[in-house]
Amino acid sequence: MEATKVGIREFRAGMAEFIASSTPVAVTRHGQTIGYFIPTHGQAEADIATLQKASKTLDRLLAAKSLDVDAVVADFKMARKRSSTPKKPKPGAA
Repeated sequence: MEATKVGIREFRAGMAEFIASSTPVAVTRHGQTIGYFIPTHGQAEADIATLQKASKTLDRLLAAKSLDVDAVVADFKMARKRSSTPKKPKPGAA
């Protein structure tokens, strides 16, 4: 597959279009190729499929334990809040 040659300014200005494209881009400066941009596609679909599978597994586990999702989320938020709250030093400790 032939790479499209574009200047660095054009590349910056059209970044969104180059990302959406499936064509590699040779980025040039003063006519010399300084790098290549090769857009990758398909990874997002694999990530989504993995997350959907994990979601189904989580739903199954929550149902097996008869746990309410809202209660689990509330417990998680409370645990995070406790762990992120700075502990006050004890008086006299230095």
